[in-house]
Amino acid sequence: MNKQELIDAVAAQAGTSKAAVEEAINAVVSTISREVAEGNPVQLIGFGNFCTGARAARTGRNPRTGETVQIAAAKTVKFTAGKAFKDAVNGA
Repeated sequence: MNKQELIDAVAAQAGTSKAAVEEAINAVVSTISREVAEGNPVQLIGFGNFCTGARAARTGRNPRTGETVQIAAAKTVKFTAGKAFKDAVNGA
């Protein structure tokens, strides 16, 4: 399912306009992105948690030349599924 299909499905289920649903989905996604980028976790009870993690700097190898390269440290985004979401996926 892509974003447009999600908008169509939510609009049909909620009985509201696609434009209103698109605006709401865009607002939710941008708010979650902004909060996580600022280092604040976002918890949606029953769905899951979004938070940041850290990847340490490390030494890698260029597969083409075999040369050793330094890979910089980076922030990562983590998503942990909530119990209700896991149960829905597993058919419980």
